[in-house]
Amino acid sequence: MNRQSDLTALGWNAFYADQVSPEEARHCVPVRVMAVHRGEIAVAGAGLERTVPSHLASSRGEEDRPAVGDWLLIDHETHEPQRILDRASLFKRRSAGAHRRVQLIAANVDTVFIVTSCDEDFNVARLERFLVLAGEVGVRPVVVLTKIDLTESVSDYRIAAESLQDGLEVVTVDARNPDHVARLAALCAKGETVALLGSSGVGKSTLVNTLRGSDDIVTQAVRVHDGKGMHTTTVRQMHRLAHGGWLLDTPGMREFQIADAATGLAEVFDDIVSLARQCQFRNCRHGTEPGCAINSAVKAGRLTPRRLERWRKLAAEDADNSLTRKDRPGGYR
Repeated sequence: MNRQSDLTALGWNAFYADQVSPEEARHCVPVRVMAVHRGEIAVAGAGLERTVPSHLASSRGEEDRPAVGDWLLIDHETHEPQRILDRASLFKRRSAGAHRRVQLIAANVDTVFIVTSCDEDFNVARLERFLVLAGEVGVRPVVVLTKIDLTESVSDYRIAAESLQDGLEVVTVDARNPDHVARLAALCAKGETVALLGSSGVGKSTLVNTLRGSDDIVTQAVRVHDGKGMHTTTVRQMHRLAHGGWLLDTPGMREFQIADAATGLAEVFDDIVSLARQCQFRNCRHGTEPGCAINSAVKAGRLTPRRLERWRKLAAEDADNSLTRKDRPGGYR
């Protein structure tokens, strides 16, 4: 396999190639971040697999550090990272706490599998959060319902998931069944990257093992008393699939804050956004104002109060978390 086909298999395309100057091409080589560890990152390129320091020559802010899936330019002699190429997509979240630092989840993803199980973990509000995240990043979402062998109401879970967004693709699988998982493998084309997002204990690691045809990733049982899972994946990393795609596993996320997600909110809650445009007053707060199209839809049964409340909560959270440091008393770092 030649150098270009090596890079293409890793997901390299014209979007990244056009960012490399002639001078950089003489002194640097492109590599993709395959895993992020404390203090170092595992990278792969054309005939190259190694670890390199995670620091860059310069730092421009919170997002100027490598994330799994990133493309880097490294010095071809010293292997020191030089810079991160612009990303086609970036999943990130605000961490909990007063400082609300940005945590990078994954970069340059083509499709995201939002994984949840047909049991106590199934949570409509959490699914909507993940869908908002995918919509904001501009990545195709696919909801994957696992543990279908443990319920007799698979269709109920499917219908509930499909109702969250028009045209949303929902796939039901037993994560241990290769025939079931083959339907997901068909969505991981050669050179494309699929990220897995979901809570701990929903079967993500089992799904990865079945897709890869191995048992490399240790899986853990769900706690019986509350149905909640224990963390199995602790390092964000990419896994090569037999047909040429890449699967990016991430640690389980049960709770996360959204920020700067106006586009994602408008996409997931397009029904409510469309109604809001029909309100009599442009500054309608959808409370007791006359001529409120949203309240009329609720009274007519065309919009459920629960969905409206979930939208209100996410919109308020996004507005609060999207404040800049100068706007927020005390700021955040």
